[in-house]
Amino acid sequence: MTPVGADRLLLLVTGLAVDGVFGDMPAIFRRVPHPIVLAGRAIAFFDRKLNRETRSEASRHYRGIITVIVLVGAAAALGFAIERLCRGHSLGAVVKALLIAALVAQRSLYEHVGAVAEALHSGGLAAGRSAVRHIVGRDPVSLDAHGVARAAIESLAENFSDGVVAPVFWYLLLGLPGLFAYKMANTLDSMIGHRSPRYRSFGWAAARFDDLLNLAPAPISGLLLVAAAVFAKNGRPDRALVIMLRDGRKHHSPNAGWPESAMAGALGLALAGPRRYPEGLVHDPWLGDGNARAATSDIARALHLYRLACLIEAGLLLGAWLAVHLTLPV
Repeated sequence: MTPVGADRLLLLVTGLAVDGVFGDMPAIFRRVPHPIVLAGRAIAFFDRKLNRETRSEASRHYRGIITVIVLVGAAAALGFAIERLCRGHSLGAVVKALLIAALVAQRSLYEHVGAVAEALHSGGLAAGRSAVRHIVGRDPVSLDAHGVARAAIESLAENFSDGVVAPVFWYLLLGLPGLFAYKMANTLDSMIGHRSPRYRSFGWAAARFDDLLNLAPAPISGLLLVAAAVFAKNGRPDRALVIMLRDGRKHHSPNAGWPESAMAGALGLALAGPRRYPEGLVHDPWLGDGNARAATSDIARALHLYRLACLIEAGLLLGAWLAVHLTLPV
């Protein structure tokens, strides 16, 4: 690996550590807009201008493709420019580490899922439904307490792939251009990649492109959860691997099934299954062959597994940097 690759490894470990300690860094982003907020504004602008109901489905489909090309390309170009400006400067390394921390959602994901467990435990079903609304796209009114707990665990598993492993993967592969392009693509998918009448055509390209970018990170995230189960109390790494390999492709999403099935196997749960979204009922099969009656204690177990998986990922990156650093010529 080149010195550039070694630098990326060290910056990733630093960014992950900063995110783990400071989370969303409100002290900074109260003063300047968060990069994801800026991405959201750009997407909303294109949505207003190009996705008008008076246009035909074919026209909206074409304009959705243009939206993805323009916005993802612009994000990659911005990442390239920032990387060039930061090259060779100590302050530049700090800027890159902070950008990595801002765009990897380790701590914020943990806090949002933990808030569901706390709300369900202390406030009952109504509070749990209100909390889970912030992290899932399905209709929370249709969920009982077990459904709320399952939704939180499924969101934790899926977003471990989308929000943690995939950004790390694309930064490691392509640097800031890869990280910025991925986060724009993922934000596009979350905002317009729906099967609703408004976005069925306009959001098609966003959804498919996000699927493509997660083809490798999704199974990697599943394997990290399998590894985490080795160290978790009452974890079941053998079942996690078996269930992941058996059920990982059963999900309607080509990628979400890998981490969700690994989580289901590790915790002895059954996840996914039929779910109601604003666009209608999704008839997914169950992932795993355990208990579908998940509880707040299962959310806590899932969060513990998630913490371990994040630590394993950071440990692997640090180990790779040490190995490269020790072999590079002085």
